[in-house]
Amino acid sequence: MKGLVSVCCFLSVLLLAIAEEDEDFVATVLRDRAHIDQTLRLQEDAPTDDYSVVLQRLRKIYHSSIKPLEQAYRYNELRQHEISDGEITSKPMVLFLGPWSVGKSTMINYLLGLKDTPYQLYTGAEPTTSEFTVIMHGEKMRTIEGIVMAADSARSFSPLEKFGQNFLEKLVGIEMPHKLLQRVTFVDTPGIIENRKQQERGYPFNDVCQWFIDRADLIFVVFDPTKLDVGLELEMLFRQFKGRESQIRIILNKADSLATQDLMRVYGALFWSLAPLINVTEPPRVYVSSFWPYDYAPDTSRELFKKEEVSLLEDLNQVIENRLENKIAFIRQHGIRVRIHALLVDRYLQTFRDKMTFFSDPELVFQEIVDEPDKFYIFKSILAKTNVSKFDLPNRDAYRDFFGINPVNNFKLLTAQCSYMGGCLLEKIEKAITHELPGLLGSIASGKNPNLTSCEATGCGETPKNRYKKH
Repeated sequence: MKGLVSVCCFLSVLLLAIAEEDEDFVATVLRDRAHIDQTLRLQEDAPTDDYSVVLQRLRKIYHSSIKPLEQAYRYNELRQHEISDGEITSKPMVLFLGPWSVGKSTMINYLLGLKDTPYQLYTGAEPTTSEFTVIMHGEKMRTIEGIVMAADSARSFSPLEKFGQNFLEKLVGIEMPHKLLQRVTFVDTPGIIENRKQQERGYPFNDVCQWFIDRADLIFVVFDPTKLDVGLELEMLFRQFKGRESQIRIILNKADSLATQDLMRVYGALFWSLAPLINVTEPPRVYVSSFWPYDYAPDTSRELFKKEEVSLLEDLNQVIENRLENKIAFIRQHGIRVRIHALLVDRYLQTFRDKMTFFSDPELVFQEIVDEPDKFYIFKSILAKTNVSKFDLPNRDAYRDFFGINPVNNFKLLTAQCSYMGGCLLEKIEKAITHELPGLLGSIASGKNPNLTSCEATGCGETPKNRYKKH
């Protein structure tokens, strides 16, 4: 009898050891990456189309038609968004946001195939990423300090210098030779820790996030089944997504760590947590899978996770393919905001001059206009005369701060912003918004490659009219 018990114990230990070895084996089996290369077309040769001419044309439209009005009415001091040449010519940017240790860095490693290479980003169960890490293409592997990235005017990161030296110490760039990085740039961010105050970071975390959000072509907000709670910092982050909802994608990562029934409950809990934060008719797309290099756990929805992963890759590839269209649309949207700002400043100035008398106190008169713009129909007059959408109007309170540092007398009326050689600034930006940029977009859609001398599509290069010549 004792011998039988000993045999049973031995078999139990043996079976347990075999089970543990099987688990270790499953955890170390790497997933097939063929679908990544196929969906993102990484095995194909780089496209032969030369987009430099299109970008050069876009840059010329911005500098000749939008930037002069932007500088004349100091738009950058209202929105803190200055467009550099590097931003116009930069690759699409994919931004990764979310709580700590949900798999953001691991997902980047997986997409780039960096597992067990010297290039892989450090990952772990504890909060590991404390920097904003920009992963870019380069001829060789190297790390670039944030202070160097900000000082290089050829890059699109020079405006980050305004966030101070403490932030630049938390900014790092990584260059590596990779086919995917020839077409896109990834940005990994520090994980959100709800019990940490912004002051403890040493730099304005939300302002930095807003800078990247404004420039991102695709925003992945990553969660895992253990971190679904929404705290103050994450709530503030979702407020910053206003106007960028179409770029947001929600990712429920590490989905193979749960049974199917539990996964359904977690999926519902995630939507319940995020519903108050997303005020749009159509909620963002949610991808449910496990984005890491190892095989899926046994007895899980492998086919579902694989389809979700391919859908996400197709989404990413669509952004890459539409990079020029997105860039033109971004510049046009920026031009619309600059135009509205100029019209508002012009209206404030005109109202101020109309209300001024010989005995009036200029400061008191203008303070009343700034404090009560609706009393003087500042915003309503813009909507009535210029066919501007009310949803594009900036915050009224923003102009109280704007005129606090920019006296109204520093500006000229729009009617005075004209010259014989250069024309009127308002006419030029309206022409860019209504004709030049849509024409450039149409030329790409039709397969044409516009150049700087052929202006049939964009309406450029018209012979300036001599207004003093008799006809």
